[in-house]
Amino acid sequence: MRGRAGWFFTAPAAALFAVFFGYPLVASLVQSFQTDSDGETVWAGLDNYTRLFEDPLVGRSLVNIALILTVQVPLMLVIALGLAQVLNLSWLRFRSGYRVAYFLPAVTTLVAYAVVFRVLLNTDPGLLNQLLGTHIDWLNDPTMARVALIGSITWRWSGYNMVILLAGLQAIPKEQYEAAAIDGAGSLRTYLSVIVPQLRPVLLFCLITSTIGTLQLFDESFVLTSGGPDNATLTPVLYLYENGFQQLDFGYAAAIAWLVVALTGLLSLVQFRALRTKS
Repeated sequence: MRGRAGWFFTAPAAALFAVFFGYPLVASLVQSFQTDSDGETVWAGLDNYTRLFEDPLVGRSLVNIALILTVQVPLMLVIALGLAQVLNLSWLRFRSGYRVAYFLPAVTTLVAYAVVFRVLLNTDPGLLNQLLGTHIDWLNDPTMARVALIGSITWRWSGYNMVILLAGLQAIPKEQYEAAAIDGAGSLRTYLSVIVPQLRPVLLFCLITSTIGTLQLFDESFVLTSGGPDNATLTPVLYLYENGFQQLDFGYAAAIAWLVVALTGLLSLVQFRALRTKS
């Protein structure tokens, strides 16, 4: 009877999951093996996946996302951890206000986000150029566009990770700090031997979710640079969007989507195993 009750209560959630997640997942996988021929959908075998390896824009988007992952994710986690440490200080006043201020960018709408950064990064009347006394073309130079994109993503998501890391810091028992102090451990030793080991699962969570979010990067690249200039900020998901919803090549777009899924799973597995081994 208890088993039937469990199935009764979980059935609606399972049905919704199957309809809104399971079916699109299977449909996209099937679609990645199909293509459009004279207005009809036909079986294409591995053609879409073979095309991935021959398409220079796929390679360019992967290089772009690798650069962003290598620079932005570690930078963002370091900033988030530093902010969490500061906001965890018991003597700091207005801590709640600071937490809200740093978290606000994560819930900022795309329209406001685009307006703010276009005002900041405009070439001549831009606020950042005025502060630096320069005339850098932030959004039209390939290198500076990447820098601007990395900076904007870091600004938007550091506060989000800071909140998670702060919760992890506050979950560390005070007795462990007291035991370290009794043993004569200094601040650095306490940080390396008490805080870092206790915070490792939270750091792993932030690292994996940040990697997944970066691999799915679309909004920032779309609203700031539309993938330009010279495809310097083109990401796999933005290229997927261009193929699927601008060129209506849904089979190829589905193949790109599964490439992103494979990369996400592979990187998450590597990160999980690396940090788990160290623990």
